[in-house]
Amino acid sequence: MKRIFLYSYLIAASLLSGCSFLDENPTDRLVTNNFYTNQKDAQSGVDAIYQEFYEIYKRQMYLMCDLPTDAMKNGLGMPNAFLQDLEFLRHNSENTFVRDMWKNNYSGVMRANAAINNIPGVTMDETLKARLIGEAKCLRALFYFNLVRFYGDVPLVLKLDNIDDAMGPRIDKEQVYGQIIADLTDASQALPVSSDYSSTDLGRVTKGAAKILLGKVYLTKGDYANAKSTLAEVIENEGTYGYGLHQNYADNWNPATETGKEAVLYVEFKPQPLVFNQEMGLAGPKYSIPEPIGVAGSNEADIPTMELYNAYDKNDLRWPVNFRTHFTNPNNGHEMESSIPLFGKYWQEGLKAENQCEINMHIIRYADALLMYAEALNELGESAKAHEVLNRVRERAYGDASGNYTGLSKDAFRDAILKERWLEFPLEGHRWFDLVRMGKFVERMKEHSAYEASIAESNKTDIASNVKDHMILMPIPQHEMDLNPELTQNPGWN
Repeated sequence: MKRIFLYSYLIAASLLSGCSFLDENPTDRLVTNNFYTNQKDAQSGVDAIYQEFYEIYKRQMYLMCDLPTDAMKNGLGMPNAFLQDLEFLRHNSENTFVRDMWKNNYSGVMRANAAINNIPGVTMDETLKARLIGEAKCLRALFYFNLVRFYGDVPLVLKLDNIDDAMGPRIDKEQVYGQIIADLTDASQALPVSSDYSSTDLGRVTKGAAKILLGKVYLTKGDYANAKSTLAEVIENEGTYGYGLHQNYADNWNPATETGKEAVLYVEFKPQPLVFNQEMGLAGPKYSIPEPIGVAGSNEADIPTMELYNAYDKNDLRWPVNFRTHFTNPNNGHEMESSIPLFGKYWQEGLKAENQCEINMHIIRYADALLMYAEALNELGESAKAHEVLNRVRERAYGDASGNYTGLSKDAFRDAILKERWLEFPLEGHRWFDLVRMGKFVERMKEHSAYEASIAESNKTDIASNVKDHMILMPIPQHEMDLNPELTQNPGWN
């Protein structure tokens, strides 16, 4: 992953800059017409697509998917009004985080388009060419999948000739989904499995990642038959694809093991001066401990809800990984206890500055694939197999079969899956999507408001009155509507 993400950001910026409005032939400038001339250019162009992961997944995704739900809230270190609005469901079309999610995913789409449209004309190794185009299609599908889940109907841009290509009306989401499925189908045929990549190419999308993402697309659409068959291709042959669950849940955030068999698609971080994982500081202690923690940048901005914290059985081995209450000052060895639970999976013990944190963030873990497969099986009436697959995740969580589910009805199984995903993926950017997909967002947030109010967080009662049925989509950013007069607003957000 290091090789992918550390390519010059200037290459990507140049590819997207377009041409001058002057009547000149800009042969001295790096634009798409004169950039894609050889194999190295093709490689660099695809590497530039991955760069957008940092903008979307470094923090934006879990702010949009965890903060407006029952999983996360703002700590004392986060006074940002736009984030407060997301937490209390007061956000609107002017929210900068809603706007940036749109902008950054379309930036990724444009980079992918440039590669998809130009690499076919490059004289280069044909096997590598097919793989690079497959990577670009898989990534374009991911960006569009984010866009259609957040905003519904969106402009479908598949070429990059001039700035007008980024404009146009919103296209019916089913047509967008059709393009996503086509891209992922092409990608899954062109991409190799992870073991076929060299050690310098770790972190690239693989055949398995494309198939699992395609399964997630089908599940989101409610096409359970295709979700089951697509996910089964990987899960029933996981050894071929190199996937499995770590025996220890915490190994997913251990720098020595985090790129192992459970990592399907992830964002790699390295200590400064490279790109570090800033979430260590954003989730780390500051106000809740009796003296400074001794870690520069620890800010206590992103904290878990008490409802999430209290939802775990104390025999669940995920609980002490996802949360921390005890910290050691690396400068003097003082042990301190936080007055509130804090997120723990991105805290790297022993560091004196958060800018040295190198813990990766997962976009898709294999546990996600298993839980999606179990969900699809349940919806198709295959109860016994669904229980078997779900219990693989439960057995890892408990260390044995003591936490296994048995004999659940179809409806009870749905509830179990939704809860299991809540417990498995905090601060990984899944919760809002899960609640919306399963038709539970409004109901769950009213329940969450009541729970938080019951533990003396009286301001949480605002959520019950703020949540509305139309909030299963985000608003179209007003900034984008100002730029593109053909855009229309989602119902309820005017």
